[in-house]
Amino acid sequence: MAALTLKLRLYGDPCLRKKSAPVQKVGASERILIAAMLETMRQEKGLGLAAPQVGINQQIFVVDIGDGPIAVINPKILKRSGSHVQEEGCLSIPQVMVNIKRSKKITVEYTQANNEVVEKEFTDLLARVFLHENDHLHGKLIIDFVKGKERKELEEKLRELQKSQVKS
Repeated sequence: MAALTLKLRLYGDPCLRKKSAPVQKVGASERILIAAMLETMRQEKGLGLAAPQVGINQQIFVVDIGDGPIAVINPKILKRSGSHVQEEGCLSIPQVMVNIKRSKKITVEYTQANNEVVEKEFTDLLARVFLHENDHLHGKLIIDFVKGKERKELEEKLRELQKSQVKS
C-alpha cells in the first residue's frame, strides 16, 4: 500500500506562524502522520518537513539528508557551538533562497516514534536541517532571518507567492 501524502502549506498560511503543541504520547496516529510526512517530504524533494507545514501544529518533524529518516518529537536544543552561513530554501516558500547563519554543531534531546527519549549530537548539514525544522515548530520561517535591504527585495516575491496561494 502506498503511503499517504499530505497537502503542503505555503507562505501566507496562518498555520506556519503558530507555535506547535508538545506531543503527549506517540501513538498510532502520530506514527501514521510521520510516515505520511516522510512520503510528502520525499515527493517534494526536501531534506526535512515539520508538522506545521502540513497544517498540524504539533511538535513533530522529519529529516532525511541521505543517511536514513529521523522522526523528531518534542525537540529540545541543549547545546550549540560554532557557526556557519549557508543558503537555505524551504518547501513552504518555493523559489526563495536566503543565507542563514546557524550553529555548526548542536546537542539535542527528542522523543523518537517508539516513545524513547534520546540525546544526540548533530553537525553540519544535519544540524542545519534540524534547526530549520525546529524553527517551524515555533512559527519561525527562513525569511525571518532576512533584514534590511535584502528583506525589502524579498517582499515583492513574497506578495506574489501569497497572491498565487489565494487563487489556488
